[in-house]
Amino acid sequence: MSKTYYSPTHEYITVDGNVGMIGITDYAQQQLGNVVYVDLPEVDDEVVASQDFGGVESVKAASDLISPVSGTVIEVNDELADNPGLINKDAMNTWIIKVELSDPSELEGLLDEAGYRALIS
Repeated sequence: MSKTYYSPTHEYITVDGNVGMIGITDYAQQQLGNVVYVDLPEVDDEVVASQDFGGVESVKAASDLISPVSGTVIEVNDELADNPGLINKDAMNTWIIKVELSDPSELEGLLDEAGYRALIS
């Protein structure tokens, strides 16, 4: 069964086993406005918790993507290269990268849904 965690920088990670799908939250896409470009890492790139792994640009702003966990990129959502607006349509179901976790204990430092809702309210 998968479980979703949230970072204070408005990324989410949905974890199933040792693999996490990382994207930005619905709140983040609302703040950004129309997403026009997503800077994606490459498969086999290493990501580090609290470090940027790419970026999102909108008509209003540009924002770094901050990894909530450390691990290895095993897949990137190539659809976003041609259609970055998918994030605006359904941010919570439009993952950006899939990562094999190198330290699952890092999840303990993230927020659950109630904690994230409290952060943004």
